[in-house]
Amino acid sequence: MKFFIPAANDHTRAEDVYYKIAKFAQAPITQKRIWKLQWLENGVNIECEVGKSLPSPYPTGKELVLAIFECDNLYKICTLTHGAVKGKPVLVAKNPQTLVTYFL
Repeated sequence: MKFFIPAANDHTRAEDVYYKIAKFAQAPITQKRIWKLQWLENGVNIECEVGKSLPSPYPTGKELVLAIFECDNLYKICTLTHGAVKGKPVLVAKNPQTLVTYFL
C-alpha cells in the first residue's frame, strides 16, 4: 500500500497533514510509516489500519485512523479527535507479538 492520509487530495498534502499530526501527537517522524497494526489485548486480537475505523474496544466511534506512529515503547494511533486535532492519541504498548505493516 502506498502512503496516504485519508481526505488528503495528493501526496504533498498528505505529507503536510502527517507532519502536523506528528507534531500535535508529539510523535517522531520516520521514513517508515505504519499502515496497519495488529496486537493482542486482553485475549482479543485487535487490528487497526489507516483509513479505517478503530475496532469497538476503543471509544472513537466511526472516526478513521489518520496515522499510526511508532514511539519508544508504544504506538500512537491518531484519529481526528484522538491525537490529530484534539485529544490524546490511542496508546498501544509495544510487545514482541505486535505485528506492524508499513506503507511501501
